[in-house]
Amino acid sequence: MSTLPVVFFAFQTRKMDLRSNKWIINFIVCLFFMGASCSSVEKKIYVHLNYTIPCVRLLNATHQIGCQSSLSGDVGVLHVLESEENLDWVLRSGPNPPYMVILESWLFNRPVMIKLKESSRRVAGVVVVAPSTNPAEGFSPHTKCPNENTGVYSESYDPVLAHCNETVWNPLGNGLSYEEFDFPIFSLKDDNDTQIIRQCYMEHNRAANGSSPRYPLCAMQLYSHMSAVTDTATCMRRNDINFSISPEMVCDPLGDYNVWASTRPLNTTTKGHKMWEKVVIAAARLDSRSFFFDIAPGAESAASGFITLLGAAHALRNATQEAPPNRTILYTFFQGETFDYIGSSRLVYDMENNEFVVDLDNVDSVLEVGQVGRLNNSRIWLHSDPVSRRNSSIDDEVNKLVNNLRSASAGSGFSVEEPGVSQPLPPSSFQRFLRARQIPGVVIEDHQSAFANRYYESMFDNAEYLNVSYPPNLTPEEQLEFVTDTAKALTEVATIVARALYIQAGGADTQLRNINADPQIVSQMLYGFLVRSNNSWFQQLVPADLASHLTDRPTNFYVGVTQQPSEPTSLVQYLLANLTGSTMNITQDDCQNQRENESDKDSKHLYNYRWVQGAAPPNSTNRQGYCVRSTVHLSKALSPAFDLREYTSKDYSTWTESRWKTIKGRVFLVASHELEMLTLGVGVGVLLTSLLLTYIISSKADILFSSGREPTNATY
Repeated sequence: MSTLPVVFFAFQTRKMDLRSNKWIINFIVCLFFMGASCSSVEKKIYVHLNYTIPCVRLLNATHQIGCQSSLSGDVGVLHVLESEENLDWVLRSGPNPPYMVILESWLFNRPVMIKLKESSRRVAGVVVVAPSTNPAEGFSPHTKCPNENTGVYSESYDPVLAHCNETVWNPLGNGLSYEEFDFPIFSLKDDNDTQIIRQCYMEHNRAANGSSPRYPLCAMQLYSHMSAVTDTATCMRRNDINFSISPEMVCDPLGDYNVWASTRPLNTTTKGHKMWEKVVIAAARLDSRSFFFDIAPGAESAASGFITLLGAAHALRNATQEAPPNRTILYTFFQGETFDYIGSSRLVYDMENNEFVVDLDNVDSVLEVGQVGRLNNSRIWLHSDPVSRRNSSIDDEVNKLVNNLRSASAGSGFSVEEPGVSQPLPPSSFQRFLRARQIPGVVIEDHQSAFANRYYESMFDNAEYLNVSYPPNLTPEEQLEFVTDTAKALTEVATIVARALYIQAGGADTQLRNINADPQIVSQMLYGFLVRSNNSWFQQLVPADLASHLTDRPTNFYVGVTQQPSEPTSLVQYLLANLTGSTMNITQDDCQNQRENESDKDSKHLYNYRWVQGAAPPNSTNRQGYCVRSTVHLSKALSPAFDLREYTSKDYSTWTESRWKTIKGRVFLVASHELEMLTLGVGVGVLLTSLLLTYIISSKADILFSSGREPTNATY
């Protein structure tokens, strides 16, 4: 998210007589009286758009993508595109360019958008009407081969597997999110406000019987000017050369924080030490994106995986405390993976440079939970790297991990299978570990080859797509408690993951029957992240300052540029602490000072203490807060390229987001060019006349304004 303010203006919901020219009279009155009536004139002229979500500009080492308007905003005559055949009006035959095109969601596709892009002189901007239901045919504005240049598969690693030569993971990807458009593109909700725009178009702009529409015409203006241009190296250089007292930055690196926790407390003051014991890394990603800024529901691409891992961590809490396995399980939740593996590449970099509590030599194996929300035929696919498995010792360890997963799935109703031995890993955080060294690992997915996700990295990857739906007439509180079929399926997967992790870490098989994920908790997490974060359960588990930012809509999983942990990062941090930690009977002051008592000054190096709101007793508004002690910590999820100042790096992510000042849109009527010229002529005439009168009056002032003199010899 940009650190500069983003302004959204409210619609005026009353109906306007758009054909009326009374605003001209009001405007003249306003010029003379310059008082209270001026604000009402503005309201009569403009209808401001509400909840408009723009496409913004992003930059990397080589180029820029995204959208922007001119500095003063772009203005165009409104045209609702009803079919692709109607596109000719915008591109060629329409007599009043440039046009502001209103696109129905089914026309928001690559062929239409590229045609609009190539005719940008006749296109002032595009507004996409977000539908209430997902398109049946699928839609993915991402690339067909996500993160192809920053994963492990390169010409040097194995040229046969490079650039998705073996498997095209996202066949529906049309690459729109990686195109550059020199006009603004906004998303607008399909609601009553959108109907005002449609009505304005129907009354003023729609051609009838082959004739051109008559003035006044309905027009729209969109503001989304971006400060950064060219590429990351250019914008970062411009950031550095600004010597003013209050420098104005033009872009910021994408980044956030990773969340991690361990089943045994690790001393966070000791970095890079090689412990005698090994750790098993359990990983998932936290972020997603779509074509539009601030719309990234990521239900299948991100939420299904990290919710499953959170459920597994909760299932393991009692077992790892009562019968600790030989190895430590390290839960890791990576941010920024969509943009060339920001979070995982940073963790590996820190491990290699003795900046993390665990060294790469300590890593026994990696078990990553990917997209698991579309489990067709109750099958789970275990993906591994065919190149590293050519090493017999690595292959043996991978086979052990696969067998552990098969043992854990016994009696679950799910079958665990492997794809062909020559198939590479899908896009995953584990690839960044393999770039550093050969480590045994498996990535759990719901697809054998190409993604089962038909809406990968789009605004349609939402709760509806994961079938997170509820019976009618349920209250929000009842929906929170309702266990959906999707929650039941993810609970089964979470149980399999938890049991496999326990076996992999050296735990006893006799404990497996006691390791079971809780469907109620999984269902509550699905509701909280995919439907509304502002619910009673989330409110209990977070502090008051975070609770005030919870909303009645799905969580936005776009990584952003925030200096503080984002909402999804903070929520996962507190959820993981509550699901794996323990409640401490200490005061709020001791909790916030990171200690259990005055004599215990070292516990803060092993544990983290968090004071949360707790629940409110019946018939009371005063919450009973409590302190949670856990091993949950945050680590930086910022690409090493920005610490190393290597803005053209090919090894690390170089993505930045442009800054902006104003995001807004408004609808109004425009007069014909002839009327505008007439108005200008009259204005110039009035100006010249006033100047002439002023000159005449000034030159004759001694005559016009003089008074007769009294004679000097007058007596009284």
